[in-house]
Amino acid sequence: MRSVPAAARDRPRAAPPGLGKPDSPSPLRDRAYNALIPTGREAGGKRPPKPQDRKRGTLLAGKGKSRKKRGPGNIFESYVKLSGPQRRRKKRVLSVPVEPVKLRRGMKASDLVAAMSGMSIQARNLGRAAGVLSAMYADRRRQTVLLGLAGPLIAAGLRDVIRQLVVGGYVDVVVSTGAILYQDIYQARGYRHYRGTPGADDRQLRDLRIDRIYDTYVDEEAFGETDTWCGLAADELPPGAYSSRAFLDHLGSKLDDGDSIVRQCHRLGVPVFSPALNDSSIGIGLTEHRYRCLKERRAGIVIDSIADNYELTQIVARSPATSAIYVAGGVPKNYINDSVVMSYIFGLERGHDYAVQVTTAITQDGGLSGSTLGEAQSWGKIDKQAQFAMAWVEPSVSLPLLAAYVMDRHPRAGKRGRLKFHWDGQVLKRIEQAGG
Repeated sequence: MRSVPAAARDRPRAAPPGLGKPDSPSPLRDRAYNALIPTGREAGGKRPPKPQDRKRGTLLAGKGKSRKKRGPGNIFESYVKLSGPQRRRKKRVLSVPVEPVKLRRGMKASDLVAAMSGMSIQARNLGRAAGVLSAMYADRRRQTVLLGLAGPLIAAGLRDVIRQLVVGGYVDVVVSTGAILYQDIYQARGYRHYRGTPGADDRQLRDLRIDRIYDTYVDEEAFGETDTWCGLAADELPPGAYSSRAFLDHLGSKLDDGDSIVRQCHRLGVPVFSPALNDSSIGIGLTEHRYRCLKERRAGIVIDSIADNYELTQIVARSPATSAIYVAGGVPKNYINDSVVMSYIFGLERGHDYAVQVTTAITQDGGLSGSTLGEAQSWGKIDKQAQFAMAWVEPSVSLPLLAAYVMDRHPRAGKRGRLKFHWDGQVLKRIEQAGG
């Protein structure tokens, strides 16, 4: 042990801030204070207590005084004193235990997701999201379900999951980034995504004209050919302004791949909007179209983003009730929600009845992608009485699990009756519901 000078040993030691010697008895403070008394000469030069000064079960609380004897195990109870109402409230708060998930041979994905609702952290949030979806599809008030898509979903391998949600009647309207729709078209034209690595030498990939999406590769030469195809498809249309819905429907009509999301939406009459279409490779193709039109001194087409606003808002306003599923966030999430806000144009003020989001975006930066659905209630985007849930689980994991859940628990979503939208240019004349 390190030796301590006598002067230092004899110098009184002050108690830490907030732990001066107690003026009134308090077991917690007495214990804390006595535990801080130096083991050498006590503060003030007094000797430390001798063994005979202490009796079993007794704590000294000052000269000539002793605390009441306490048996082992009841010291904590002496300073935790809850009133009757507090104990009743505590019992209510501690009434639902966490349920560890129990796996079994042959367990279905839907059962696993349902069991997650009894767990904690993001497993519980994912289970809650499944519960909200179940209530949404069981609601007798037929919900118009808007699906928002953002992120590298096609590269992640979710193309068929999204297609099945469309074909199965689980979604009525799609709002997507242009990149997702473009990569669906890319695959519909016979090209593929390939497994790669995030640790690749990107300079070598550039020399080979291979583009990287995290751990996935695409062929830039095939991208270039698909860009041109999109531009040539625009050449076929009469000059004028088109909503993204109208143009994407035209692209879908030119595809013959039954696994294509864009093709199936065209076949089934499911509106597809891409409010930032120019910010994608489809936009690159449309820029080629514009270049040719100017070079040849002829009129071409333009994408009218305000037409998108007007068309989607009509769908929301004409629907008896609406719900939203947001995969990731970004522009599609805000666009779906703003269509609710814009419904005031048609004399309507009504938020979504149900909403679910899976994302990895944080809330603390104030950005829209990670903003909570509770926050959306303050804007009127989500109804005050709505059921909603958010799970911070990356969509390549969370979306297949939720899709498998609803497909198993609600195998006949088509019984809701598929919606048919009748358009006259940018005007939605009516929405019809097919018989279930």
